[in-house]
Amino acid sequence: MRLTGLFLALSLVSLSVSAQPAMPRKAPEITIVEPSGKQTLLSSYKGKVVALAFVSTACSHCQAECQLLTKLQGELGPKGFQPLAVAFIESTPPQVEGFVRNFHIGFPVGYAARQTVLDYLQLSDADTGWKIPQMVLIDRKGMIVAQSASQGSPELQEESSLRMKITDLLSGGAAKKKSGL
Repeated sequence: MRLTGLFLALSLVSLSVSAQPAMPRKAPEITIVEPSGKQTLLSSYKGKVVALAFVSTACSHCQAECQLLTKLQGELGPKGFQPLAVAFIESTPPQVEGFVRNFHIGFPVGYAARQTVLDYLQLSDADTGWKIPQMVLIDRKGMIVAQSASQGSPELQEESSLRMKITDLLSGGAAKKKSGL
């Protein structure tokens, strides 16, 4: 009986771990299509530390996250930080324009189809109840080093912990940890 319980517990842990994509991994290409029609490839930001937020323009948490990213860009942008956002839940060019204007977002915000975002995040429609915003941190080499859990990750939304992660990436901290320094 104990062995069966242990096996069941380990199976549940393995399922929850497998649901989260592997880190680090190469950031897939995605096109940020801005309301003006301008298209920018994510890869054009290689060499910068990128925070890529997947948002809904009507979500108050997404609005707050993008305002925080605007603040961090003002402080950390000169050191190589670049935030980007992709609206994907019922977003149209006029909605994205209004979002940027109304919330004073100071970085590129585009839109994409829901399936494009799900593929990028390695989520499926079967993953019900996932939370937005979804955040991805990408290092200077184009590797995803952090991604929100499907149910959200407070450490990627709360200012002090997000700032610490970005500052660490800007100083090459992730590379030092990988090499054991």
